[in-house]
Amino acid sequence: MKRASRLEKLPPYLYVEIRRKTREAQARGVDVISLGVGDPDMPTPQHVIDALNKAAADPANHQYPTGEDRGMPAFRTAVTDWYKRRFTVTLDPETEAMALIGSKEGNHHIALGLLDPGDVAIVPDPGYPAYIASAIFAGAEVARVPLRAEDGFLVDFDAIPADLARKAKCIWLSYPNNPTTATATVDFYRRAVAWAKKYDVVLVSDNPYSEISFDGLYVPSILEAEGAKDVAVEFNSLSKPYNMTGWRIGMAVGNADIISAIAKVKENTDSGQFNAIQYAGIAALEGPQDIVKSNLVVYKRRRDLAVDALRAIGLELDAPKATFYVWAPIPKGQTSIEFAGRLLDETGVVVTPGIGYGSRGEGFIRLSLSVPDPRLEEALARIKKVKDRLPSGAGGR
Repeated sequence: MKRASRLEKLPPYLYVEIRRKTREAQARGVDVISLGVGDPDMPTPQHVIDALNKAAADPANHQYPTGEDRGMPAFRTAVTDWYKRRFTVTLDPETEAMALIGSKEGNHHIALGLLDPGDVAIVPDPGYPAYIASAIFAGAEVARVPLRAEDGFLVDFDAIPADLARKAKCIWLSYPNNPTTATATVDFYRRAVAWAKKYDVVLVSDNPYSEISFDGLYVPSILEAEGAKDVAVEFNSLSKPYNMTGWRIGMAVGNADIISAIAKVKENTDSGQFNAIQYAGIAALEGPQDIVKSNLVVYKRRRDLAVDALRAIGLELDAPKATFYVWAPIPKGQTSIEFAGRLLDETGVVVTPGIGYGSRGEGFIRLSLSVPDPRLEEALARIKKVKDRLPSGAGGR
């Protein structure tokens, strides 16, 4: 049997590869601590679990989900009310919002709803690997634009060649950024909207880390920029702020025509998210927000510990302002795969090599802070022990 040729175009999925290397090391008897995958280790709030249990016990929710392709009206209203409170953005729950089975699903379905074979999709480099995979599944050609440290890892729209911009159908943006932790301002989004309108390009804003920022930083939505709803859709998720990665519940908001295109794909692909999980999502969005604040206290403490440990072995980096990742430069003369492999072999600590996010990720590693404190502290203590074996001038921005 021959598999579809599109599968041969896909790069190895980064996190599957991390899990494979972790299992191999564990099979050798290594006490592995993985800082490779961003999956909150803290529990979902109890009131959210209670809402799920109550809804799951109601036989009315045992049938196909209400609203199917767009989600329950009550969930969509909870989403638009949250956007109004959080970003002062007004959205129509009927046409400008929908439920997703996680924001990753939205990124995949927007590609199927927007891109025809041969269309061009612009993807940041480095960037979340799923964007490329989604474009490839749609049969599109992928063009990568560099995110440079000297630009704050922001897309430089002026540097995108005009002929590429004219051919492009969409561009993915993600701020706070995975993996670089970079953040954007409303002014950046204004420039993005102006560029998109000039070239008739759809802006796909993937914003699942909007609620994880430190040191008083305000993280905006792309929809705060004037005219953004003409050209943009934004994905967000309950996974990170409410510790609900396994629940698979998120949302798409923005341009009504794009939302309709995603819904059209969904109605021919899945039957929507289980009603009970949507009710749990409503409880998360409308209930106490203490969990968001308490998460930030934990992540900030872990961030500071990780940055101190990496600086102690000679790596030069600034403390990230958002996400629960640290994006760190590695010693010169080594590839990110070599350095990550060395850490695994010498310390039993798994980190993500930057090359897995694109060629511009070479020279960096990403650490996830979503592991329990004792294991993170142990991992950092092990990393500090490699200090004397690193070359001088180990790393720099």
